[in-house]
Amino acid sequence: MSTFPHLFEPIMIGPVEVPNRICHVPTDISSAHADGSVSVRDIHHHATIAKGGTGFIIVGATSPQGKTGRSTVTCLVADGDEYIPGLARLAEAMHRYGAKCAVQLQHPGRQAALPRAGKFASTDMVVNLPWSQSRPILYASEEESLTRKPIHVLTTDEILSLIDLFAEGAWRVKQAGFDAVELHAAHGYLLSEFMSPYLNRRNDRFGGSFENRMRLPLAIIEAIQKKCGRDFPVLVRYSVDEWVPGGRELQESIRVAKVFEEAGVAALDLSQCIQESPGAGFDPMYYQEGWTMYASLAIKKEVHIPVINSHSLRNPEYCEKILAEGKVDMVGLSRQLLADPYWPMKARYGQVKAIRRCISCLTGCWQESLMAKKEIACAINPACGNPAFEIRTKASQALRVAVVGGGPAGMEAARHAAERGHAVTLYEKTGELGGAILGCCLVPGKDKMKWYADWIRDQVSQLPIELRLRHEPTLEELSSFDVVINATGARSYVPRVSGLSEKVVPFERILACPKVSCEFHPGDGRKPEKLEGTRVIVWGDHYPAADTAAFLASIGKEVTIVTPFKEF
Repeated sequence: MSTFPHLFEPIMIGPVEVPNRICHVPTDISSAHADGSVSVRDIHHHATIAKGGTGFIIVGATSPQGKTGRSTVTCLVADGDEYIPGLARLAEAMHRYGAKCAVQLQHPGRQAALPRAGKFASTDMVVNLPWSQSRPILYASEEESLTRKPIHVLTTDEILSLIDLFAEGAWRVKQAGFDAVELHAAHGYLLSEFMSPYLNRRNDRFGGSFENRMRLPLAIIEAIQKKCGRDFPVLVRYSVDEWVPGGRELQESIRVAKVFEEAGVAALDLSQCIQESPGAGFDPMYYQEGWTMYASLAIKKEVHIPVINSHSLRNPEYCEKILAEGKVDMVGLSRQLLADPYWPMKARYGQVKAIRRCISCLTGCWQESLMAKKEIACAINPACGNPAFEIRTKASQALRVAVVGGGPAGMEAARHAAERGHAVTLYEKTGELGGAILGCCLVPGKDKMKWYADWIRDQVSQLPIELRLRHEPTLEELSSFDVVINATGARSYVPRVSGLSEKVVPFERILACPKVSCEFHPGDGRKPEKLEGTRVIVWGDHYPAADTAAFLASIGKEVTIVTPFKEF
């Protein structure tokens, strides 16, 4: 019997039976071909999530009209029949492992990555959206204040044409063999713009009153039902709270839920925010698990269709609890399945400690991928979407491998080599594995980073890896190995300061974690540098400087940051 009976209980979405309550909520992985057709990477990524045991997978951000709106530079497109064969291969790859699947249709509107100019919008509003993938490109010689983002306010005829574009896209999704379709009406994208009391400033039949703001999504739902039949499930994802003055709040969202149910929507996929308030949508590291459950709890009381809720869900125990308490019908995982697509399987078979929990860093999955116009990645899972890392067969010849450096890179290298059957020795000059990531322990709001440190250390302890702590290998030692991997990392630069050298301290000594209760504590002392006085200058940039400044401020120091760059 499963430890999590509610998590692995089937559920109906319209006429479709989903094998468990775990939903991969839509995630734009930006891995399609340049024309928007399905790529091998798209298939591999979603098939891996299906193989990992997720019951319902929603493929994210598929444009119904690629020419006027692509959320990322290589998102999927479904605006022509020529896309059906690739979508069919994608659906089959997930069905092969027993998952049910849907495609999310999304026109990004003002938040399109492509085209760069002339983006569709409901209203002519001048906005600054620095966290959006549509942010204007800032070239080296430009100031950000000089950049502008031209938009195109939709005419009534153009709005009416969008209705058929969405319906045609849904028909192609059905033809490809998907089990359902979802409309993206959250986060300030085009349908969200029309529904939002804050963003929609129109004074025609598509703006103003609640009924007018709901007119476009309801017309699209009706058109989809006419083309696909009322038995083809339509889901809607929308933001319960927009977190801006004058934006939609919970009470109106309850009303929205009722209207969608009356229109025949099969399930509701709840989210948060518009891009003017991105924190509630991106859930940075300091957001607590399950902080959005107030929304599904309130809406479930008013509707009789399944309600999906997500945001910072990481632990199977917590997901089981909110399902058992009736706060939600399905738990939505997005970035968690980037970090570990086998989360469901590990939960089902009691391997909870083996789950690599997402640390909400927004690095690989947003800032250094989609914001940089690249494919999605994961800072703590190098295998994310990458077929090359899926090789799990033993090497034909076992080699003796030395890994020098016990930080995250060294431990990952040692782990992969050991899993391939090589004889691995891991050297670390200190008494503890972890490296620079252990500096997170003292930084306010960054305790989730230790999840990864503990996970990879536990993985190393479970594998046949010879561990040599407090030891720096000599060249003579290393010469006996077949392969030597250098993972010694970087050392912080300490500037020369005339007459004050004794007061200049590298950040690593300030952020050394003193928590002796940690199961991986070296046992021979690990104490941070004690700073005298109250006024401290932090010289530097990026995460080390920001984290050091945050920690020092949290213990009452007066911090001044000095950097040679124009921005911090």
